[in-house]
Amino acid sequence: MNDDILTRLGATLESRKGASADSSYVAGLYSRGVDVMARKVGEEAVETILAAKDGDRAGLIREIADLWFHSLVLLASQGGGVQDILTELARREGISGHVEKAARIGVGAGAE
Repeated sequence: MNDDILTRLGATLESRKGASADSSYVAGLYSRGVDVMARKVGEEAVETILAAKDGDRAGLIREIADLWFHSLVLLASQGGGVQDILTELARREGISGHVEKAARIGVGAGAE
């Protein structure tokens, strides 16, 4: 499998911005707005947690894929993209999670 799948997915999500809502699932999400997209991310997060608690490895993989997908749709709707996430992960590489979180809280982000 090629590591470029996220880049291709990002390009597809971007291309759906101009599509008709009834021609594409993603275009339909975009047309329904940020509340619907954010709610979908929340639903996928809950399903991810449930699959993990059930010890369902295959289900967990599917749910995380859904969570990533819907998170990227939400990000794209806000003008972001896959490269933004990859850049942020690269920035964090080699930094203790405790240190990184303290730095975010120090600048007012406070997100988990």
